[in-house]
Amino acid sequence: QLAFLGQITTRAGFHLPGDIDLAGNSFDSFPNGFAAIGGPDSIPGAGTGQILFFIGFLELLVMKDSANGAAPGEFVGDFRNGYIDFGWDSFDEETKLTKRAVELNQGRAAMMGILGLMVHEQLGGTI
Repeated sequence: QLAFLGQITTRAGFHLPGDIDLAGNSFDSFPNGFAAIGGPDSIPGAGTGQILFFIGFLELLVMKDSANGAAPGEFVGDFRNGYIDFGWDSFDEETKLTKRAVELNQGRAAMMGILGLMVHEQLGGTI
């Protein structure tokens, strides 16, 4: 969902204010889409490395489920790790199943959305 919204937002011309690095490059000085990671004006390799390192950190140390040695959650994919609740424990089982199904369907729709945008960009279209 964040990938799709990020793509739409940056294509509409909205970028974070300020500089992305100490050299004075602003966020809007880099291109959108695939060109941001692999083009002549793309984000430098050190910046891409920081992004990948952060994602790896989250995957290995923060977003754990029982398969990775954390305390088991209520269901597969329960990454709350005992910290975030937002009232989940107050729902009955039917409501929990409905909410998980809605979240799963929204995730699928977002994946199809970002895939469509990426294919469109690679085919040479403009958004």
